[in-house]
Amino acid sequence: MTEKKVAIIISPNWRDYGKKYLAECLESIRKQDWAGESKVFLIDNETTEESFRFLQDTAERILINPPRLYTPRPSQEGNPPNPLYQGGFTVEIIREEKNEGFAKANNDAMRSALEQGFDYLILFNMDTIVAPDTVSQMVKVAEQTHPSAGSLRPSSGRAGQVGAVQARLMLHPEKDKVNSLGNATHFLGFGYTAGYKKPITNYELLPPKRDPAKAVAISNDIFYPSGAAVLFKAKMLEEIGLFNEEYWMYNEDQEIGWRAWLAGYSCVLAPEAVVYHKFEFSRSIKRFYWMDRNRILSMLICYHFLTILLILPAWLVMEIGLLAFAIKGGWFKEKIRVYGYFMRPANWRIIGSSRQKVQKLRKIKDREVARRLSGKISFQEFDGAALRLANLFFNAYWLIVKQIIFW
Repeated sequence: MTEKKVAIIISPNWRDYGKKYLAECLESIRKQDWAGESKVFLIDNETTEESFRFLQDTAERILINPPRLYTPRPSQEGNPPNPLYQGGFTVEIIREEKNEGFAKANNDAMRSALEQGFDYLILFNMDTIVAPDTVSQMVKVAEQTHPSAGSLRPSSGRAGQVGAVQARLMLHPEKDKVNSLGNATHFLGFGYTAGYKKPITNYELLPPKRDPAKAVAISNDIFYPSGAAVLFKAKMLEEIGLFNEEYWMYNEDQEIGWRAWLAGYSCVLAPEAVVYHKFEFSRSIKRFYWMDRNRILSMLICYHFLTILLILPAWLVMEIGLLAFAIKGGWFKEKIRVYGYFMRPANWRIIGSSRQKVQKLRKIKDREVARRLSGKISFQEFDGAALRLANLFFNAYWLIVKQIIFW
């Protein structure tokens, strides 16, 4: 495995993000025990000379010319060097003159990594702290054949191939609580994190660990990996493409995970690869337009057209509820903006083009994908009587509908 080349992409710096988060993130990258070839890509979104110099100086201080973490001893057989000191990293800064979104910024870094022949592309948000063995654990899981993926029987013959691996995301500073054990998707396109804010001790939320001498523990499939801490295999990206840049931000990781499943790859969790995420839900909910628009995009792009027809009645009921939710929450104008996007003919062409590309990749039927979709939304930040009532209705609807899907 150490012969594999790993690109570590830190994404993206925007406004004051670097000053708030970069140093601690890079310190954790410096301590990785990965012994193979690696390179760090830093993304500077809407760059200025001041911002670029800050990234350059911080990377040089922490990664390129790091202080020694131990005192070297005379070389002795059986006494290898301290793995925490690698002697510095190669760093490339991707400069984005304009802020064109999370998807575009990451794509530019991934394109550069692919052109340079890296085997694995690992994305970490800048507001994360990465445990020392996370990169090596993610690569170990990526190298395995995943048994449950074989049940998909893709016509390409790649049954069991892992395409994307998510690290176990924990909250920070509440390090004993989960941020994400992989992301789930409701059949109406809502994405949410599994296990959010639940305490975790001795992996009680995870399946029994395998014998560590034989294999790394793998959890059940996840519908899609969080873009905050994900490994993508280069050969998968070369086949299915990168993030859909029309998404701009939010749900682009959902769409690429959905696309991976349709193409016959599996998305899995690496439970022993730990990343601490300085996650702020309130920061996300302010982006109502992007989250709502993009979950509809995912449905239109990824579903078989017959599935869209089957879920249309439920979608209309949900839209009535969402309008009431938007009025109450002060997002009514944003909800109208969402409808406005889908009423513009120019956007129909964009959606149609994206849909055509994804459907051409399809090796898996919606019948198989439906087993991985949820009829309930389980997310503590939205818990309440209205959600519980909605879950009863929509879960019953989905239990019936997915029995009908044979395509």
